[in-house]
Amino acid sequence: MYLTSTAFEPGGAIPTRYTCEGDDIAPPLTWQDVPPGTRSFVLIIDDPDAPDPAAPKMTWVHWTLYNVPPTLTSLPEGSTVTDLPAGTIEGWNDFKRTNYGGPCPPIGRHRYFHKLYALDRMLEPQGALTKPALLAAMQDAVLASAELMGTYQCADR
Repeated sequence: MYLTSTAFEPGGAIPTRYTCEGDDIAPPLTWQDVPPGTRSFVLIIDDPDAPDPAAPKMTWVHWTLYNVPPTLTSLPEGSTVTDLPAGTIEGWNDFKRTNYGGPCPPIGRHRYFHKLYALDRMLEPQGALTKPALLAAMQDAVLASAELMGTYQCADR
């Protein structure tokens, strides 16, 4: 399975438009080569370099989605849960909200991992899950995964 974006190359800089210094909207994402038997997708976007890449202390969660239907092969730029098919659920991020929160590193250049998981089932709807709860719920259901990493550093930091 492959995950790509028309907004940035793998390992490349994420454009300001998708960050706290820009429009703070989700970048476009597309995936292909989905394994047979996929019943849903999970998307997790996080930053393992928080708060400082020289001394990371936590992985900051920017967005989670689950029960994304297997018929979907992309998320358009600026996607929100209201734009997605019924049944798609957003989880809690570390901004203490459920919508996308773009890169906004306090210091240095951070890495942002966009992770897509193909699951062999829909997850039991449990509302806005945290990343740990989502990972626990999808345990033993992952058929395949794909990852796209981009970087960002705020202009004034």
